[in-house]
Amino acid sequence: MTVVDTRLDHLAVATRFAAAPEQWSVAPRFNPVDRWYHRLHVADDHEVWLLTWLPGQGTDLHDHGGSAGAFHVFGGTLTEETVSVAAGRPPRVTSRELGEGAGRRFGKHHIHRMTNRSSRPAVSVHVYGPALTTMTRYRIGAEALEVLTVERAGVQW
Repeated sequence: MTVVDTRLDHLAVATRFAAAPEQWSVAPRFNPVDRWYHRLHVADDHEVWLLTWLPGQGTDLHDHGGSAGAFHVFGGTLTEETVSVAAGRPPRVTSRELGEGAGRRFGKHHIHRMTNRSSRPAVSVHVYGPALTTMTRYRIGAEALEVLTVERAGVQW
């Protein structure tokens, strides 16, 4: 008997939404103060968000409250910094630049920050499954990650 993996491919969903901007419920908007975001779609096992990033805008280090997911860069360039934590070692940060058309999957324990370090605006599509309920924000301490806050959906965003 063959076991079939029936998990949702979050990157395929993000790529599919990015390929059809004419079907988005809103056009991307840009906020000069902070990145703009709008939920495009919600289903039983995932949700889809549209985000915009002006040059210099980004997130703090955060997780997705136990949700796995993916993102697809619709336009522009974003830099993702991921944090690896190993017992007995200080946290390690790895950086990667993702340009238009690039995407990436991540698991439910993923901790990262994203920033638009370019001189042009960027637009991205993000998928989370299950839908986000919390996000923990962190800072890198000398020896470990330190929790700053735990934000709840519908309250802090």
